[in-house]
Amino acid sequence: MTNQELNDIIKTLRAIPDGNDGMARAVLKAAADSITLTKIKELTDVKAEAESNEIIKESDGGSEMLVFSRKEIDSMPRTFRKQFRCKGITAHVHKRRSGKRNWNYEIRCQVNHRKINVSSNNLEEAKQKFIRRLEEVESGVANPKNNGIPSTFDKFSNYYFEKFYKRNVGESTFRVAMSNYKNHVLPHFGDMPLKQIAADKCQELLDRLIEEDKTRTEENVFTMLNMIFKAAEKHGVMAHNPIDMVFHTKHKREHGKALTKDEERLLLEKTAGTPYQKMFAIGLYTGLRPNEYKTAYIENGFIVANNSKRKNGKVELKKIPITPMLKPYLEGTTELYFTRLEQIRHKFNGILPNHKLYDLRTTFYTRCQECGVAEVATKTFVGHALGGMADTYTDLSDDFLKAEGMKLSY
Repeated sequence: MTNQELNDIIKTLRAIPDGNDGMARAVLKAAADSITLTKIKELTDVKAEAESNEIIKESDGGSEMLVFSRKEIDSMPRTFRKQFRCKGITAHVHKRRSGKRNWNYEIRCQVNHRKINVSSNNLEEAKQKFIRRLEEVESGVANPKNNGIPSTFDKFSNYYFEKFYKRNVGESTFRVAMSNYKNHVLPHFGDMPLKQIAADKCQELLDRLIEEDKTRTEENVFTMLNMIFKAAEKHGVMAHNPIDMVFHTKHKREHGKALTKDEERLLLEKTAGTPYQKMFAIGLYTGLRPNEYKTAYIENGFIVANNSKRKNGKVELKKIPITPMLKPYLEGTTELYFTRLEQIRHKFNGILPNHKLYDLRTTFYTRCQECGVAEVATKTFVGHALGGMADTYTDLSDDFLKAEGMKLSY
């Protein structure tokens, strides 16, 4: 038994009322049998912290660790009871002068990113206020003061989207997320208090999307709700994340499939003499993402367009040389024109129903590999990061990119 354990037992013995020899003998016998201090407290139900509290009362200010008795811990909300009993979480009491003759006791504690503090001129009253505050936090009633964090679903979601989410995703990703939120999530939850949202409410929405055969949307909504509730939990406006209990099967995403060379010819032949032929040729021989088509223009032998995957509103241009495969379709062209994506997709699906428009990008990447285009050039064409130090120190010349682009001939 360590010195600290011996000192703790001595404190416990001192706290036993005079004349209660039976209790003292029980404590000593328990110590002799090497029973832990926790077990001794359970046998005696003595407030072992009484002496430390008296020291706080008599000292001249400062901060001390505050120990709660078993009875006080039992009166805490279930969520926090286990934290204080098993995980060693402690509160600190700060003692300050309050007037000429009184003291003020402020109890502070942080549990699961929640800052909890109360104060009173009476230590026992401060402890009771602390326990009541724990109950408020568990129920979701208590919010940090003066922080302006919304506690209802729609208001908090919009706060999270604007303050955090928008800064971490590209413009197109944010637009798709907002569409899912407005069409599926908001109508289901409205602006109900976050503390009232249970797992079954979330499960109901996800199950409905699965029944409607919207598996991709269901996965996006699941991810969105998880992000929102995690953020609410970290902001202290929600005690638990209800998504943790939801049943969800991860949707297996299908990767793009390159067109065969016969399918390439079919697509361009079927649209000959229409504006769609030029649009599809640009998609096939530049690897642009469909949402980047509208930003494309011609400059010095390159197709230049925005890289839509850049975040934080940062605009980054990428350029793809006009290759031997693309050049015939741009004769006499100085400005590029694209119709609405919905129209382009409709035309494409009518010709190649077993493909999707994004497969034009997959086809371009595949042809670059087949024609021996340098990997660093291919990544530059499609707007992928080079990785590591290469992103910082690589600046490819136009001559190099055009020379690599000339390889794309088949």
